[in-house]
Amino acid sequence: MALKTRRGAAVPADAPFALMVEGPHGPVVHAANPAAEAAGVHPGLRMVDARAVCSDLRAEEADPRGDRAALLDLALWSRRWCPWTTPERTGIAMDVTGSTHLWDGEPALLREIEARLGRMGLSVHLAIAPTRGAAWALARFGSGREVCGASDLAARVALLPVRALRIREETALLLRRLGLRTVGDLAVVPRLPLARRFARAEPKDNPLLRLDQMMGRVPEPLPCPDEPPRFLARAALSEPVLDPTPLLPSLAGELCSMLAAKGFGARRLALTVFRSDGAVSGVEAATARATRDPRHLVRLFEGRLETLDPGFGFDLVTLGATLAEPLSARQPSLDGQRDEGEDLARLVDRLGVRFGPRALSRPAFRESHVPERREAWVPALDPSPPAPPVPQAPRPLRLFDPPEEVRVLYAVPEGPPAQFIWRRVTHRVTRFAGPERIAPEWWRDRPGTRLRDYYRVEDHEGRRFWLFREGLLGDGRGAEPRWYVQGAFG
Repeated sequence: MALKTRRGAAVPADAPFALMVEGPHGPVVHAANPAAEAAGVHPGLRMVDARAVCSDLRAEEADPRGDRAALLDLALWSRRWCPWTTPERTGIAMDVTGSTHLWDGEPALLREIEARLGRMGLSVHLAIAPTRGAAWALARFGSGREVCGASDLAARVALLPVRALRIREETALLLRRLGLRTVGDLAVVPRLPLARRFARAEPKDNPLLRLDQMMGRVPEPLPCPDEPPRFLARAALSEPVLDPTPLLPSLAGELCSMLAAKGFGARRLALTVFRSDGAVSGVEAATARATRDPRHLVRLFEGRLETLDPGFGFDLVTLGATLAEPLSARQPSLDGQRDEGEDLARLVDRLGVRFGPRALSRPAFRESHVPERREAWVPALDPSPPAPPVPQAPRPLRLFDPPEEVRVLYAVPEGPPAQFIWRRVTHRVTRFAGPERIAPEWWRDRPGTRLRDYYRVEDHEGRRFWLFREGLLGDGRGAEPRWYVQGAFG
């Protein structure tokens, strides 16, 4: 479905009006209303030429950046009717597949859209068609509000002008000079001569490609500013409300039922409120682990909805899981004990809501054999799963970062340590295990980084340490090897 908008009623519908922007050789037409288009004014035409073909044309400076921002807001607001919407240059495209039955069919959906946007001061041209290109064409060159089925597609678009193919005016003019004035004319001519003529044309300006997209022979997926939630609970209100808080329990319950039916749990949540005047705002929350407990989800939004500006009220509230992970059903413990991991996750969630998601950190494994790179601190609510630990030889619980250099007596060139001085204390080695060699990570380390030989040693007092020698004699990457204490056992 495609939608075309025009805000306000400052200019009568029968008065030619255009918006202009600065071009390389002076002002050019950026957009024109139907009266101006009927008089021969079209986007891209120089203003001097536009006024030559339409003497009573009225023009004002355009605000493309403001128009794009407003159109994006309107596209997000339009998700009240379907989950997939995206702004176009002169309208909004929606994928209403699977959504029309919620509005009692396609004609009723068009009436609902026209009525609601009409209350916002927007006049619209609407069309529903099997393809994006056909909907775009029928919304701009059709009757203004129509539904075209797959069986009627070829016959309906055959009567439309070639400009309905979403090509530039120069390309449309070339086709008309070739005698191809309508989409039907283009569809019946041999393709090979035209394919040769437009072989170097941009894909968006190739009439044959546009024709194939319109007829559904070439797919044209609908891009979106951001992916809509996979699981979404909605509360459509007959009358606007100023506070969405009372709706949270029912929305959370409905969302958790959806998650449970598919075996998922929510990791990121988005509460979105749609104002009756077209504004959209929302609040997001995250969880430390997947959950589908509705009471816990409600607590994540406590005290956070007061920042939402209600304006004239909210007439639609949605709660969606923007990120979900598989979560199998768990049976409660027979002895009545609670899952400590779940309690800790809920505590992290509440602290994250209070102090911010970046205020809490947790250790996470990283894929590296270098000990000081094996662990890193990441945000506690980071949804990315940590790398699983790689099986290795025993490691001390206490690691020094950075490793501390020591003076070592050892058998040259590659013997184990016999004695070392650390923090001004001499330690005589009575037992050792090793070496365990760890080579540099060539994809991460700088050229010339030396390898390491690790030893687990025990001194004369029974204390155990983890030492390594950095480099070898004659390796060409430095002078004498250096020794370090990486950690201590116990």
